[in-house]
Amino acid sequence: MTIRTAQETVSEHQKGLLITAIGGLVLTVDIPLIKLGSGEPWSILLIRSGSTLAVTLIVWSFLSLRAGRVIPFLPGKTGVVVAALYGLSAMSFMAAVFQTSTANLVFILAFNPMFAALLAWIFMREVPRRATLAAMVLMVAGVLIIVGDGISSGHLLGDLLALFSALFIASAITITRASGRDMGFAALGAAVLPFLAAVIMVWQTGYRIDVPGWILFNGMVIMPLSFFCLAIGPKYISGPEVAMFYLLETVLAPVWVWLIFAEVPSERSMIGGTILIVTLTVHSLWQLHANRRRRSAIAVRHPV
Repeated sequence: MTIRTAQETVSEHQKGLLITAIGGLVLTVDIPLIKLGSGEPWSILLIRSGSTLAVTLIVWSFLSLRAGRVIPFLPGKTGVVVAALYGLSAMSFMAAVFQTSTANLVFILAFNPMFAALLAWIFMREVPRRATLAAMVLMVAGVLIIVGDGISSGHLLGDLLALFSALFIASAITITRASGRDMGFAALGAAVLPFLAAVIMVWQTGYRIDVPGWILFNGMVIMPLSFFCLAIGPKYISGPEVAMFYLLETVLAPVWVWLIFAEVPSERSMIGGTILIVTLTVHSLWQLHANRRRRSAIAVRHPV
């Protein structure tokens, strides 16, 4: 009985790793597809968020029909706040794509887990461990190096928008954790906010996307698939393991952009980005090891 249970646990863990890895890998092509679309930012946001919202509503309707009841889309006022934060993050992210380099954008977005830890410390009284505090200091240094490079290269606005995008996501995660409610559709349903904003702006400035097929593919396939996989990953594997797969975008997105568009990161951006990636990877591995030690201790105290 014990052997079968252990085998089932390993199988579930492998399933979680596979699903989350798919989500992380798929997400790495988001920025290259936006650039391939080659259009005006508000027009791209209109098609990207609109197609994501349409797919989300179709999936939600199908699941509700299958369940024989209306599945809550946004659970109460908390769900509305979380969706609004995800929506603001999407708009600041889209603006940052056109205001700074891809490397700067994804490197700064990697600061998201540390923002989440800081907000949990302030609002949820979850005091971070010394290793987390040390990682925060190093990552702040990395972000300052990148932002400093943005000041000298004229990308300060884009770097700040990327920083706000990371802050909005971290705030949404913190509120979700504090509420303990299911926010499965909140992240995708949040597309309604950037969609409505884009409708207003495109109505005033006009529509222009040179290759809309790339943006439609991004909104209808890439975004729903990546967020769905990353959202269900924690059901099978630990938080630190899920966080490590988010790093795939930080590492691979600049590579795809470099290969396709020959966009080479600056030296200071690479230095700051390396500090962020190494610090976050080491911290995630440390968290993973600590969680495994805690689970092993519990298993010893409560053998099957």
